[in-house]
Amino acid sequence: MVSDYTGIILKHKYEYKLYDTKGGFMSVKNTITDRRAYRSLESFNVTDDLIYDLAECAGLSSSCFNNQPWRYVFVYDEDMLKNLHTALSKGNEWAYEASMIISVFSKKDLDCVVAGREYFLFDTGMSTAFLILRATELGLVVHPMAGFSESKAKEVLGIPEDMTLISLLAVGKKAHEISDNLTEKQKESELNRPKRLGFDQYVFLNQFS
Repeated sequence: MVSDYTGIILKHKYEYKLYDTKGGFMSVKNTITDRRAYRSLESFNVTDDLIYDLAECAGLSSSCFNNQPWRYVFVYDEDMLKNLHTALSKGNEWAYEASMIISVFSKKDLDCVVAGREYFLFDTGMSTAFLILRATELGLVVHPMAGFSESKAKEVLGIPEDMTLISLLAVGKKAHEISDNLTEKQKESELNRPKRLGFDQYVFLNQFS
């Protein structure tokens, strides 16, 4: 049994399975519902098994002509994390508590361009969603960040200039207490899920209207 994650986890070789409180395996719908981008984080032990597990799930995503344009750097070395922290924008200091930060990047040439439609961002986003849901299933929090210096982060991580650094994912365990480093608005979102759009704002039947 792995004790670093919340819930009851059974490990078979490189496979983790999380049981819910009713004694069955967590469903996809439950995992989606449970997913939250919390900012109050606690550290956890990052293992090679975990990284390969998350990477495997990300790699199973669909993509245009199976191009698989996604690229990830999993950063967990303490010195590398500190260097990467210098690329974060003001207001993202809470991410200093993350035990791992995953960089998500790609470029147009790695995927389809159909009649001007560039698919690399869409396909990399789908892959990243798989990774996030798997981490959620394992009792972890993944918070995607847009607030960072792309050039600085690329420099720290050695990512080529022609790549687009799409996001940085802060990974940790949900803290038992809300962090004092958060703004009042951020603290509120820790307690209550931010309001979602109503169906009538993004769902249309048969025709957009």
